[in-house]
Amino acid sequence: MMSPASISQFLQSRPMWKLERQCKAITREYLFADFMQSFSFMTHVALFAEKKDHHPEWFNVYNKVVMTLTTHDADGVTDKDIELALYADRVFSAMDCPVQQ
Repeated sequence: MMSPASISQFLQSRPMWKLERQCKAITREYLFADFMQSFSFMTHVALFAEKKDHHPEWFNVYNKVVMTLTTHDADGVTDKDIELALYADRVFSAMDCPVQQ
């Protein structure tokens, strides 16, 4: 599990991510132009997650994806969660979505 200071440093550098579930998970909402963009984003992230054997909890409705990351085995946030969060942010940025938060 990551130290509270390391998690805090990540959150300061990525203000769209929020600490949730009694400090045991990080969550972010992504907004897209439409369902096709949101589904494309999820597909890219899913392929990376499968390769890393670390899967997000997520929720999708039309143009919105809410992603929650936690490492259940560690009962909290680990480097795996941060790596997946950073990857998801890179995918989102590369998509040049017209709807930005």
